[in-house]
Amino acid sequence: MLKEFKEFALKGNVMDLAIGVIIGAAFSKIIASLVADIIMPIVGAITGGIDFSNKFTVLSGNVTATSLVEAKKQGAILAWGNFATVAVDFLIIAFILFLVVKGINSMKRKEEPAEPEAPPRNEVLLEQIRDLLAKK
Repeated sequence: MLKEFKEFALKGNVMDLAIGVIIGAAFSKIIASLVADIIMPIVGAITGGIDFSNKFTVLSGNVTATSLVEAKKQGAILAWGNFATVAVDFLIIAFILFLVVKGINSMKRKEEPAEPEAPPRNEVLLEQIRDLLAKK
């Protein structure tokens, strides 16, 4: 059983998947930082200094806090600003993955050997004439 597990775990697909998950987790942190530290502050500056990460709508009369963390402790809220930030994260990751897959697909198309072009019609006719003369 240990031998079977070792063969399974060391197959190329499993190792590739593990590496992909680890790189994906690191990439996710980079994108989260890009959105939180660069994109959302620019959006906030354009919209008059709004901090989207701290925006929420109160659903309970018990909530009196002005910060998202404190408001969550007090009662029910809709943290729509945090959702907007996460949605921007997702869109950026999806777009980058789209570009990566598109690039890989174009590289695969270039690697595939192109079918040889058909010879011109006059060459085909000359070959047929040659073959007929060779038979006589």
